[in-house]
Amino acid sequence: MPYFTRVGDVPRKRFSQFRRPDGGLYATEVMGEEGFSSDMSLLFHKNAPTGIAAVTPLDHQPTPLLANRPLLPRLFHTSRLKTGGDAVLGRHTLVGNQDVTASYTVADTPSPLYRNAVGDELTYIHEGEATVETVFGTLTVGKGDYVIIPTSATHRWIPTGDTPLRLLTFETTGHIHPPKRYLTRYGQLTQEAPFFELDLRRPDQPLLIEEDDVDVLVKNRDGLTRYTMERHPFDVVGWFGCNYPFAFNIDDFSPITGSFHRPPPVHQTFEAPNVVFCNFVPRMLDYDPRAVPIPSYHSNVDSDEFLFYAEGNFFSRGGSGIERGSISLHPAGHIHGPQPGAVEKALERIGQRTSDYAVMLDTFRPLHIAENAFDIEDPRYITSWSTRT
Repeated sequence: MPYFTRVGDVPRKRFSQFRRPDGGLYATEVMGEEGFSSDMSLLFHKNAPTGIAAVTPLDHQPTPLLANRPLLPRLFHTSRLKTGGDAVLGRHTLVGNQDVTASYTVADTPSPLYRNAVGDELTYIHEGEATVETVFGTLTVGKGDYVIIPTSATHRWIPTGDTPLRLLTFETTGHIHPPKRYLTRYGQLTQEAPFFELDLRRPDQPLLIEEDDVDVLVKNRDGLTRYTMERHPFDVVGWFGCNYPFAFNIDDFSPITGSFHRPPPVHQTFEAPNVVFCNFVPRMLDYDPRAVPIPSYHSNVDSDEFLFYAEGNFFSRGGSGIERGSISLHPAGHIHGPQPGAVEKALERIGQRTSDYAVMLDTFRPLHIAENAFDIEDPRYITSWSTRT
């Protein structure tokens, strides 16, 4: 995270004695990245966070991923997924590789307490409302929010709205941060960045729950384990640091536009090892009268492109079968772009505004496809660019 935050009761000096009202010591937990040489936070627990009453290995096998062979562009419709389950165990894995996994969830029940010890998670809320309870405190989130949960932060999702939560979740094998070019050398977001610190919502008070023998699911690279903790992990009276969960709404992203086409990096929001996350929001189209105000046919020769169509009419992709909630996968080696006739129609829209919202993942290693993703695939997508009648 780019800036320091303090919440609740904390001592004057880090790693100093910090005593409870009864004179005993609070238990200090250091949650640090990259061998404690990067961002970290110090959390002050009422009880030692290490007390384990029982451990149970769970028979949870990762979803098999298949190579994209033959090499095809793919289109998936999340509207075809069944409702049910929670925001953690109810995930429908769609694609993934060694660096990231993308899944979609239609959740209607609270999740268990969960700790992902593999990497950070980024979730985009397509529909619904929720409370995300974390060891750092609570986030109230809803439609259009990105929620970033750092590695090993214990948390749970609780749906609160009248409709199920529809969530697009990216599980990385590293840490998610703003792009380096958005940050000063001291970590502040620059004036050129399309969002800034005041747009980021973080827990602002501790969440204290008194309970014994509490189950927490822990994911590592070898699977899932259930820890039964002697005390509830939500016993933190205060914390400070730069490593914590936060939310950011897509409407707080200020698009960067120009008289001619601006390349996709201007839409970037976050990055993690070997992956980047971008979003597309309503914005002014290219306004030079000579411009072609939609992307040209393009080959991102080093990346696979995964694009979630959240809202809008997606006018440049008309006739492709794309609808609200669809996901396209354009692998490296496949030339893609607007549908036939879209360029000519776009010339009539120079200087107008778009209405589309989309979330994009670009990976620098090929994305493989989960078996269950084929159940919601549109096999006609490969021919949607055809000009033959």
